[in-house]
Amino acid sequence: MSSIESFNFKVRKALIRVDFNVPLNEKLEVTDATRIAAASKTIKKILSDGGSVVLMSHLGRPKNGPEDKFSLKHIVQTLETEIGVPVMFSDDCIGEKALAASSQLKSGEVLLLENLRFYKEETAGDEVFAKALSNHGDVYVNDAFGTAHRAHASTTIVAKFMKDKLFGYLMDAEVANGLRVLQSAEHPYTAIIGGAKVSSKIDVITHLLDKIDNLIIGGGMAFTFFKAQGGEVGSSLVENDYLDTATKILSLAKEKGVNVLLPEDSLVADAFSNDASTKVVASMSIPSGWMGLDVGPKAIETYRTIIASSKTILWNGPLGVFEMDNFSNGTKSLGEMIAASSAYSLVGGGDSVAAVKKFNLTDKVSYVSTGGGALLELLEGKTLPGVAAIK
Repeated sequence: MSSIESFNFKVRKALIRVDFNVPLNEKLEVTDATRIAAASKTIKKILSDGGSVVLMSHLGRPKNGPEDKFSLKHIVQTLETEIGVPVMFSDDCIGEKALAASSQLKSGEVLLLENLRFYKEETAGDEVFAKALSNHGDVYVNDAFGTAHRAHASTTIVAKFMKDKLFGYLMDAEVANGLRVLQSAEHPYTAIIGGAKVSSKIDVITHLLDKIDNLIIGGGMAFTFFKAQGGEVGSSLVENDYLDTATKILSLAKEKGVNVLLPEDSLVADAFSNDASTKVVASMSIPSGWMGLDVGPKAIETYRTIIASSKTILWNGPLGVFEMDNFSNGTKSLGEMIAASSAYSLVGGGDSVAAVKKFNLTDKVSYVSTGGGALLELLEGKTLPGVAAIK
C-alpha cells in the first residue's frame, strides 16, 4: 500500500469515498463544514498532481430511494468554497448518465456523485453496485473514517475492483492517532470516558484497562457505577441491567492497578431543564427527586491534578449535560485543563467533539477525531472493514 503523499495522480482519475454526511438547516444549507474541510487536503493534492476527482458520499438516512432533503447537490456550493475549484454534480451515482459525466472529466476537474444511500445496495455491500461505482475511477482513495466501521459497497467492497487503493490524508491521520493511544501511548495515560450510557462504552473501557493508568468516568453513566456500589442516586440516569457489569469493571480495574475516578460530588437538579433548581451533593447521596446533570467542584479539582500529571489523554464523552449552560461547567473545565496540558490528547466521539467546538478548544488539543462509531470500534480493538480493505 503506497502513501497518498508519494503517489503521483497525474492523468489519473481518483474515486474518493468521502464523509460528507454534514448537518443542513431548514433551508438545506450546510451548518457545519468540518467534514468537508477535512477532506479538502486529499482532494487538493490529487488536483495539484494533475489528476481528476470523483467524489462519493452518503448524506443522512434516506429510507425509500431519492429524497430532495438528502441530495448532495445542497453541499456543492460549500464544497466549492472549501476546495477553491468548480464542482460538477451528477444526479445519480451509477448508470449511463453518471458514467458519462465521470468519463469526460479532464485533469483538474471535480465531479460529485449523488447520495450513495439512495440505493439500498450501498449499505447491503452489494458487489454489483460496488463494481458499477468502481467504473468511475482508476485509483480508489478512502478518506471516510466516519464510515470505516461499515462494510458498505463504497467503503469496503469497491476496493476489490481497484488495483491502486490508498488512504486519504484524513483516514491516514485518524488511524495513526487512534493507534497511537492504543499501541504507543506515553505514561501516565489517562482515559476520560463519559456520556449517557455504560452499555455503549463497556468494550472500550475493558480494552483500555490494560493500557491506561487512570480512568475518569463521568456523565450519566457514572450513576450506574454509584448505584452498583450501593449509592443513592435519586432520579439520575441508571442502566439497571448493567449494575453487575459496572461492578465487574471496577473489580477488573483494581486487579490491573488502574486508578478509577468517579466524581465524588455532583451538581444535581430537580428537573431536566436549564432553569431547574440546583445544588451540589455527594454523588453517593443524591436525594429522591433530584438528578445528577454535571460533576461538582471537588471532582473538577481532583481531575485537575490527574490531567496535569498525564502524558497521554484520551477523551470520549462529556461529563455532564453540557448543551445546557448551567450544566456545562464540568465538561468545559475538563476541556480547558486538557487544552492547557502538554500531554498528547485525542478527543473523539460526537458529543466530545461538539463540546470542544462549543468551548473553542479544537485547535488547543492534539487531535480531534471525525469518527464517532468508527473511533469507538478502533478503541475496542476491532479491525475496521474500511481499513482492512485498503491494507
